[in-house]
Amino acid sequence: MLGALGGTAPDAVWAIWIVLAIASAGYVAYDAFTQNPELTVMKWGWVLVTLYIGPVGAALYVLSCKEPSPGTHEEFVAPLWKQSLGSTIHCVAGDATGIIVASVVTTAAGLPMWGDTIVEYVFGFAFGLLIFQALFMRDMLGGNYGRAVASTVVPEWLSMNCVMAGMIPVMVILRTDFAGTTHIGSVRFWIVLSLAVFVGLVVAYPVNVWLVAKHLKHGMGTVRALGEGGAPLPVQAAVGAMDMSAQPTPTATQAQIVAVAALTLTALGAGILLAAAFGDFSM
Repeated sequence: MLGALGGTAPDAVWAIWIVLAIASAGYVAYDAFTQNPELTVMKWGWVLVTLYIGPVGAALYVLSCKEPSPGTHEEFVAPLWKQSLGSTIHCVAGDATGIIVASVVTTAAGLPMWGDTIVEYVFGFAFGLLIFQALFMRDMLGGNYGRAVASTVVPEWLSMNCVMAGMIPVMVILRTDFAGTTHIGSVRFWIVLSLAVFVGLVVAYPVNVWLVAKHLKHGMGTVRALGEGGAPLPVQAAVGAMDMSAQPTPTATQAQIVAVAALTLTALGAGILLAAAFGDFSM
């Protein structure tokens, strides 16, 4: 694929991928907003992530979130791997959107990649935390925005570290080695971002499994169990499904959180070192 990005495949091939991504996002948007009882914030999360990673996002949506038949969503999304994927999608939708906006601005402004990376991290984390986590999930987290920020800042930071651990080397290395990837008007600029978001999602998934298992983050839910704004509604969950109206108490100890933080910072550092070894931050 890297060779193709370098020029053996015409830009028309990459343009086709972008068209497929838009079509995939359209399909997910139609199904999510007309057929699926998922929470609204997750509907937008799936649409955004699918727009970024194309048919892969649509496939993940069908396999983990699309209601297979009426009334079965609660049971269908109950497994931990699906809850964790939903948590990762929620994180990446917010963080990657902030990162992409920052990347467009900093690239257009001509910042070197080290400056671009710093701005992307800060803006991506801020957008993911303040908008996608605290604002959109405020009602589910008690209705107070300040408390929502305080309760989500650590899980969001842990997840963000892993998203950037995957995205940084992809963006820096490809932008260093291949022409056209640093021009926002080029299809290659957007293909690099698409690939970076996908890698960031993959790297962030394991920590989200842990965060959901320890009740530090929410997975996927449904309005039948949680209500339109996140207020719990009485519901008889399907056999084998999780009780989504409950708000479980986090079970991770402080020492465990510190240990996971060290692991995510190690992953982030490894991503930066990989980018520095095979790319050029000074460009």
